[in-house]
Amino acid sequence: MSFDITKDKRTRIHFIGIGGVSMSGLAEILLEAGYKVSGSDMKSSSATELLAKRGAEIFIGHSGGNVKNAGLVVYTAAIAADNPELLEAAKLNIPTMDRAEFLGDLMKRYKYNIAISGTHGKTTTTSMFTHISLKAKLDPTILVGGQLDIIDGNVRTGNSQYFITEACEYKASFLKFVPHVGIILNIDADHLDFYKDLDDIQNTFAKFSAIIPEDGYLVCWAEDSRMDKIIANAKCSVLTYGFDKGDFTAKDISYNEKGFAHYTAYYNGEKFLDVVLNVPGKHNVLNSLACIAASYALGIGKEYIFEGLKEFGGTHRRFEVKGSINGFTVIDDYAHHPTEIKATLSAAKNYPHKRIFCVFQPHTYSRTMNLFEEFSNAFTGVDDLVLANIYAAREKDTGEVSSAMLSQRISEKGQNCRNLHSFEEIVKYLKENLKEGDVIFTIGAGDVYRIGEMLLES
Repeated sequence: MSFDITKDKRTRIHFIGIGGVSMSGLAEILLEAGYKVSGSDMKSSSATELLAKRGAEIFIGHSGGNVKNAGLVVYTAAIAADNPELLEAAKLNIPTMDRAEFLGDLMKRYKYNIAISGTHGKTTTTSMFTHISLKAKLDPTILVGGQLDIIDGNVRTGNSQYFITEACEYKASFLKFVPHVGIILNIDADHLDFYKDLDDIQNTFAKFSAIIPEDGYLVCWAEDSRMDKIIANAKCSVLTYGFDKGDFTAKDISYNEKGFAHYTAYYNGEKFLDVVLNVPGKHNVLNSLACIAASYALGIGKEYIFEGLKEFGGTHRRFEVKGSINGFTVIDDYAHHPTEIKATLSAAKNYPHKRIFCVFQPHTYSRTMNLFEEFSNAFTGVDDLVLANIYAAREKDTGEVSSAMLSQRISEKGQNCRNLHSFEEIVKYLKENLKEGDVIFTIGAGDVYRIGEMLLES
C-alpha cells in the first residue's frame, strides 16, 4: 500500500518496536506533522519516554489490543510474523507497512532525498553531511542511525524539499527508497543470515543504484572493485571518490596528535578544497570525500562544506571519548564487523596511549559464525583483548558459536585474549590491569558501552 502523509491527520499510526532508533525517528517526524502516534516496545527507554512527552501513546509489551482503532501499523524487519499486534491488525483489516516501505513513501514528499548506503560508515557519513547541510541552511529533514548533538538526537524535522537519511541494505530494505542522491560507501560481506553471499549483496547495491532517477546522482568509492557493476547499472550521473582514484581525491594527508586528518581535496586533478577533520582515522577521509562529492552534486558552496566538516566532532558511539579515570581513557565505538573494527583500531594507533585494551561484544550469532576467521584477525595492535558474550539481538543461541570459541581461536594466533561472561567480571579485570596512559575501547553494536560507563562510575 501507499501512505500519504498529507492526508487525514486524524488517522492514528501505530509503530511496533517504536523504541528503535529509526522507528522512534519516524514517529517523531509524524508527531511534528500533527499525526496521532502510538507504539509498543518490549521495554521502556529514553526514546519511548521522549515520544510519550511529545504526545505519543506508548505501550510496554506487545498485545493485540494495542492496535485497536489504528489506521496504519508500521513494523520493523525484526518483528516476527506471529507478533500479536501484526496478527490482530490482519484480523481487523488494518493496513500494515514495514519500516522501509513507510520511509520510502515518506520520502516521496521531498524532491531532494539524500540516501547514504554502504556496509560501513553510514551513520558517520550521514552525520557529516548533516553538518554541511545545516551550514548551508538547507533546512533538511534528517533521520540518522545515531545520536547527534547538533540535532539533539537522531531526527530533525525541516521545512524544505531536502531529506537526509541512512539507507540500510539489510533485507534489501533500501530498494524501497526514492533517492535523488544515492551514496554507496563500500560493499562488504555482512547480513549473511539474509544474503546468500557477497555477489548477492553486490547485486542488491546494483539495484539500488538503478532506482536513482536520470536527473539524480550516484556517489561511490572508486577504489572498491565491486563498484564497477554498480556504476554500469546506474541511469543517473555518477561521481566517484577515493584516495588516489576517482573524480574527488585526497592528497597531502596528515594527522594531528589525536589522529584527526588534514588534507587537500582535488576534483578532476584540480585543487578543490583544503579539509580539516575533527574525527580520527583514514576511513573518515573517505567518508568526508563522499560528503564533498554529494555536496558538489547539490551545488553546496565550498565554504559550507569546509565549515561543516571542520565542526563535525563525531556521533555518539562512534569513536566516542566517554571520559577518563585513574589516568586511563574510555572510548566507545559501535563497530560490529571485522572491517569496521580494523578501521577503529587503525585510528586508535594515532590516539595518545601507552597500551590499548579492548572489550569486544560480538553482535548476533550468525554474523559471528559467518565471519569467524575475519573476526579472529581483526584485533591487530590490541595489547589486551576481552570478549564479552555474544549479544543475541534478534537471534537464538544454537550452540554452534560462542565468544569462548572465538577467544580460543584468537589466542591460538598468539594474541592476548580471554572471554569473561559478565560485565561485572570484565570491569573487575580492567580495574586490576589498566594503568595510567592506557586506553580502553568498548566495541560492539549491543550494550557493551555499559562497561565503560561502569568503569567511569567505579
